[in-house]
Amino acid sequence: MTGGCLYGLGVGPGDPELVTLKAARILQACPVVAYPAPDDGVSFARSIVADLMPAGVTEIPMVIPMRTERYPAFEVYDAAAGTIGGHLDAGRDVAVLCEGDPFFYGSFMYLFSRLAGRYRIEIVPGVTSLTACAAALGRPLAGRNDVLSVVPATLDEGALRDRLEAADAAAIIKLGRHLDKVRRVLDHLGLTGRAGYVERATLPNQKAVPLARLDVEMAPYFSMILVYRGGEPWP
Repeated sequence: MTGGCLYGLGVGPGDPELVTLKAARILQACPVVAYPAPDDGVSFARSIVADLMPAGVTEIPMVIPMRTERYPAFEVYDAAAGTIGGHLDAGRDVAVLCEGDPFFYGSFMYLFSRLAGRYRIEIVPGVTSLTACAAALGRPLAGRNDVLSVVPATLDEGALRDRLEAADAAAIIKLGRHLDKVRRVLDHLGLTGRAGYVERATLPNQKAVPLARLDVEMAPYFSMILVYRGGEPWP
């Protein structure tokens, strides 16, 4: 393959000090940087690496409308892939910033599916929200023969209950407006006392508390509940 190289850079959960040395090195060498951005406000991914952005870099904000309709907005990634492909065809390397890790529920996967096979692509893994939240709670995710499940809170209540009932340990993601439903399921399963809640992990306004002490009805986008019901004596 000829042309530039596309880099999927995991930039971690928010703390700039958790950006890997490799991601920082590649970012500072790339003439083109793309990143997801809301249609109202700043890009969280870009804010993480703001102090590392090279001077004179060409920036490609991929503006994703923050709506309740079907996500991701495929037409946005179609357009971004076309723009990025133009730079790669011209021989310019492109770094795409991704919160957390590019292949753990990361938006980069939608660009990857459009550009893989046509261009050289290198993935640089990042610290995930999963491990960041475990660190914030001071509790391991799982151990020995425990099975860890990652469960989207967007599942319907019955499916959510079935998944959690079968799990030794679980990370419940995409909480947002589904927090009340999740708490109802955990209460029904008798797991509330085994659950911890984290929002905005690694950021200055991080919050990490036992779920039983949480006093809000809606969670921010960057939040997670960790549940442990395995055999290890962790609090």
